Amino acid sequence: MSIVTLPDARWPHAIAAAAFLAASIPHATLNAQGLESPETVDRIVGSQVNEQEVRTTAEVGKVNSAIERTRENISTVRKTSKLDRVDIVFLTDAARSEGGPPPAIENKVRQHQDDVAELRKEIEANALLFNAIDSRRVQTQDVLAVEFDDPGKIVIYAAAKPSN
Repeated sequence: MSIVTLPDARWPHAIAAAAFLAASIPHATLNAQGLESPETVDRIVGSQVNEQEVRTTAEVGKVNSAIERTRENISTVRKTSKLDRVDIVFLTDAARSEGGPPPAIENKVRQHQDDVAELRKEIEANALLFNAIDSRRVQTQDVLAVEFDDPGKIVIYAAAKPSN
């Protein structure tokens, strides 16, 4: 009795050899476009991203009001997939390097700390918002609140300084 080898029996060996060769190529360069490219960020965000530097004293009322509405804004952040405009308001004197937010804002953040923590997680999970703040070198832990002024527009308050 003779054993007949079918041509299909060699495929597993060929696949294994190809996988071995692919794995043995040292540090093959990937052709994917990184998120460092402004064009990539613009395509992901798809929105105009504006920056504004302000003193915290000028924005205390707006920031505290936005912090108080964090619970309702969390679901809006979760559902956001397209925006016309993203405004990032840098509260430069509230940055960690400056000692953090003033007591009026710090107390409001502490009162709503669970909601603010959840908001930050939702921003991290939202590709549009995360890439918008990341493109301006804002860390999610520096986000104090968000505010949806008009349809298609978000204001993100960050206790940070813009990167120059």
